[in-house]
Amino acid sequence: MTLIISIIAMLAVGLLAGFLGSLLGIGGGIIVTPFITIFLGVDIKYAIAASIIVVIATSTGSTINYLKKNILNLRVAMFLEIFTTIGALIGALLVGIVSPQLLYAIFGCFLLFSAFNMIRNLKDNLIKKSSPLALKLKLNGSYYDKSLNKQIDYGVEKVPLGSAVMFIAGIASGLLGIGSGPFKVIAMDTVMKLPLKVSTSTSNLMMGVTAAASAVVYFFNGQIQCDIVVPIVLGVVGGSIIGTKVMPHIKPKVLRIIFIPVLVLFSVSMIVKAFGA
Repeated sequence: MTLIISIIAMLAVGLLAGFLGSLLGIGGGIIVTPFITIFLGVDIKYAIAASIIVVIATSTGSTINYLKKNILNLRVAMFLEIFTTIGALIGALLVGIVSPQLLYAIFGCFLLFSAFNMIRNLKDNLIKKSSPLALKLKLNGSYYDKSLNKQIDYGVEKVPLGSAVMFIAGIASGLLGIGSGPFKVIAMDTVMKLPLKVSTSTSNLMMGVTAAASAVVYFFNGQIQCDIVVPIVLGVVGGSIIGTKVMPHIKPKVLRIIFIPVLVLFSVSMIVKAFGA
């Protein structure tokens, strides 16, 4: 009976993680990792490995639907993934050299500032014209917003600054072993002025690409426990599909209201880790 309850609990947590992960572009690991470490007593190294698989499952379950709905910006994803990957490689090389506590504090404060910035502005600040570099790279796009019943045409600006934030997000991911979904969303939404729906859906694709490389290492190290991962992933795939069905019908302002507390939670957890808690 205890085994059945555990499986049901993991399915439910996976469902929630997949739903919020696909909706907000955060991967879902922030939900799964605390659950399986605190309530199931799983060692943190196995929990991190499971969260990596969760990110891949969320990305797989949501990316196809977002591509079909033409919400995801594939060119932006592939361009920014270059900087995230380079940052992740450098972050991995800096392990043991740079103080993790200092970085937790810096990144946590940055995300907290971004959350307050979102509170001050709950609407998409869309720009029609792209910067010269964005035009050259053809990063601008459009999508049909079902919640607003209209076509949204948007431009892209501050490509170098957005790329720099992505680079930093990669360093955080490689050095601290954390999912960098919130950083990716902030880079696209706040810095580059993409619509939040485009930012979250594009983040889902990017996180899957980044996590796939890490998953190979965890697999060969024997840190992926199938009895934990399988039921959670089943829930995640279902939740991510539901998330992709719901997201197009949510108004951008409501999506921001949902995203802000998650961003605050993520930033506070990083600041707490900075003090060794």
